[in-house]
Amino acid sequence: MKVAAVLAAEIRGGYFYDDQAAIRAGGTRADGEAILGTPVTAGFGAVRIPGTGVAIGLRLEDGSLLWGDAISVQYPGVAGRDPLLPIAETVGAVRGELAAALAGLDVRDFRAADRDAAEILTRLGLTHRSLAYGLSQALLGASARATGCTMAEAICRDFDLELVARPVPIMAQSGDRRHDNADKMILKSVDALPHGLINTQEKFGPAGETLLEYVRWVAARIPQLNHDPSYRPTLHFDLYGVAGAAFDDDTEAIAAYLSRLVEAAAPYDVRLETPVIADSRAGQIERLRAIRETLARDGVPLTLLADEWCNTLEDILAFAEAEACDMVQIKMPDLGSVANSILAVKECRAVGMGTYLGGSCAETEQSARVAVHVAVATQADVQLAKPGMGVDEGLMIVANEQARLLAELATR
Repeated sequence: MKVAAVLAAEIRGGYFYDDQAAIRAGGTRADGEAILGTPVTAGFGAVRIPGTGVAIGLRLEDGSLLWGDAISVQYPGVAGRDPLLPIAETVGAVRGELAAALAGLDVRDFRAADRDAAEILTRLGLTHRSLAYGLSQALLGASARATGCTMAEAICRDFDLELVARPVPIMAQSGDRRHDNADKMILKSVDALPHGLINTQEKFGPAGETLLEYVRWVAARIPQLNHDPSYRPTLHFDLYGVAGAAFDDDTEAIAAYLSRLVEAAAPYDVRLETPVIADSRAGQIERLRAIRETLARDGVPLTLLADEWCNTLEDILAFAEAEACDMVQIKMPDLGSVANSILAVKECRAVGMGTYLGGSCAETEQSARVAVHVAVATQADVQLAKPGMGVDEGLMIVANEQARLLAELATR
């Protein structure tokens, strides 16, 4: 089965794109859903702008049409990530030179088709990883359609993975509505929560007391709202480097604070993302490893998760080889082709590294559904409920796609 035509359309993402560098530098303030201030990252006309992307459609010889969405993460252009995707230019390129180059591409073997597509994108100078992300989603869907199976089965077939029809736990994120949205998560028995979006010193507190108070509130709120005695979610918090800023990057002080955070979360397990942010990948690896070693020395039972500077398959393998963390976030749009996310989970599992198959609230319902098939096929440790920051919508999309997939696999 071959590609007969290629379509493109400008689409909306599930949230906003935010200028993280401007937010971290201070001088910004919230005004309802807007973030006021002066943008500093290239491509941003304001600190917060609507998320947009490009839908790529592959029409096959039999007339079927499969879509994938080229979309960025919420914080593009920082910590080694690609800048904003130029929408109008990308739509034109997909409809023109890319469409011509993809005509006749055989899609039955996803991995082979994706390699051919990667060579085409490189030859045409279309190197933005979001574009590869969207095109690979469409190719995966096309391969599954052409061979009469689910996307999860196509992944297992082409990447030599055992198909395990088992659900992958889901992690939801609260955004700034960290109390109301945490309630939603608890009531719906979400596996990991609430993320918290602790991305400013105000949310953290001068010495972290504001966050500790929130952690205690979440831990107390769980049994108040959810009366299932077996419900034991993992408490997951993302600090966006603010702990490092608050404690002057002092490893001992950061570790001591994280020990207090674990105590505040009891009796629930804690997973912590990005307590510090360095200026380079090497610096991030060094600092996370120092924190991890200190926590291990002190017997603090905390799962340390890498995100910033962990953008590509090469980055992920570098963090894993250095044993800099307990788990990596595989931020799917940043890795480009979904094939790279598949390989990232596979390689991390081989060396005992935990895997969080993540992405962004700024993604779309299409990319979220494809991600579920990647999660189940690779048996990642946890997956993100996406897109959006409302909890309900992203959780519904991911959980329902997983339920339907598992029901279909049960009939094989």
